[in-house]
Amino acid sequence: MASKDKKLPEKQDDSTKSEILHRLKTHPFLFIGTVIVLVIVIIAFVFVPAIVPSAQRGQSLTFGYYNKVPISYVRDNYFYQVQQSLARNQQQSSEDPGNIFMTAQIWRQAFEETAIHLGILDEMKQAGYIAPENVVNREVAKLPMFTENGRFSSTRYRAMDQNAQMNLWRQVKDSVITQMYLADMSSLRVASDEAAFIAAMDSPQRRFDLVAFPFSSYPDSEIISYARANPAPFKVVHFSRITVSTNEREARQILNSIKNGTTTFEEAARTSSQDMYADRSGDMGIRMAHELSFEVGDDETLSKLVSLSRGEMSDPVEVPTGWAFFRAEETERPADTDDPSQLEKIRYYIMVNNRGQVEDWLIAEAEKFSAQAKEIGFDEAVFAGNMTKQSFGPIPVNYGNSALFGSVSSSGISELTNAGTNQFFWRAAFSTPVNSLSNPVVIGDNVIVLLPLEETNLEEDGNQFIAMYYPYWIRSGTEQAYRMYFLNNEKLDDRFGDTFWSIWGNSLY
Repeated sequence: MASKDKKLPEKQDDSTKSEILHRLKTHPFLFIGTVIVLVIVIIAFVFVPAIVPSAQRGQSLTFGYYNKVPISYVRDNYFYQVQQSLARNQQQSSEDPGNIFMTAQIWRQAFEETAIHLGILDEMKQAGYIAPENVVNREVAKLPMFTENGRFSSTRYRAMDQNAQMNLWRQVKDSVITQMYLADMSSLRVASDEAAFIAAMDSPQRRFDLVAFPFSSYPDSEIISYARANPAPFKVVHFSRITVSTNEREARQILNSIKNGTTTFEEAARTSSQDMYADRSGDMGIRMAHELSFEVGDDETLSKLVSLSRGEMSDPVEVPTGWAFFRAEETERPADTDDPSQLEKIRYYIMVNNRGQVEDWLIAEAEKFSAQAKEIGFDEAVFAGNMTKQSFGPIPVNYGNSALFGSVSSSGISELTNAGTNQFFWRAAFSTPVNSLSNPVVIGDNVIVLLPLEETNLEEDGNQFIAMYYPYWIRSGTEQAYRMYFLNNEKLDDRFGDTFWSIWGNSLY
């Protein structure tokens, strides 16, 4: 810690604004993160009034902890200064400064910047870095509040309360430490060969046509055939239920009281049941047998329930919310595939539980299309099948949809939404010969067939933009990575929501 009477170097730098502009031009991605870190030095204790409920002004508000260090809002500390700077910018904008959700956004951003700030200090401490006192003194001497006629004024410095001096010195020391960390992050160099290698990945590029066979096109005839061959999951049942959250004994006591006539099922459901059906006297409505599997996971128990005759009650069974017993309102009956609502339930069951059968059927249809296209031509087969042809590209191999290259996600084709991370898509797209049809590929809820139309190799100078942009892209990724590292770190105890809404919640009403 600096001595209270330590003489500061008489050196002044009037180029703070120029330095900010320089950083913005030379490191546009890093600037966004570091500008908040520079708030301490730049605003120099010139603030707008705090947007804090009057009852809380002057109090310390703790929004969480980083490695057990409080993330607190205290006048003139880092959190306070960042919040004040953001609030001032908001007041200067056209946005409503009294909007509670805008206020929450400002405070949340200030909280996150403070958490990152404390995280950086913690990392540097673990690394054993100590800010040199002469460097901190030099930075304090540059502050406009201590400048007179372009030079450092020791008179102005000594006019400040000694406690304020030390507090300021510690803040500037933390800023120096943070700047060292950020400088190290921004100075990570990218080898020229690496940038050239990445740029070369933009070639070759291919352009494509495609047709899609959606899962929704799986015909009703196949649904009906499956339901007839596997009738058990689709039996139609109608039950009422009484549920208790305590134990089997209580459920059995209620069941016995109904059996001996002490009460009725409906009355017991309204007065004793603890589920969503209590207000309906326990009535669960009409369902299919497979829908009860969410409540009764045991196949044997489910089979016993389905086989109950009308008016018959089950023994208590364990359910996710406790214990329950059921009464059959109707005897089970087979599904009616002429009923659209029942057919839709069967379709949903198949899509979830027997998806492979649907894929096999669609792949077979895609193979039929490909065989026809080889005979009469792609466009003619599309027309004959009353299908829709879609086109996209040119794109290179871009697994993961990197922003450096053209991506399949930018095509706007909904059937390709998940293609960017599908290895089978990329294999089919770039291993299939040009003007040949690919094998069918399953992507999400579609089976697609690709037709590569052409392949082009870019000239070497065509990739220069990527080679030039790549270092900035790396820096941006580095900044995002270290920010997420601190914000997702197990050392961060985030209590922002509880604190913020406990204070501002009343302003919503």
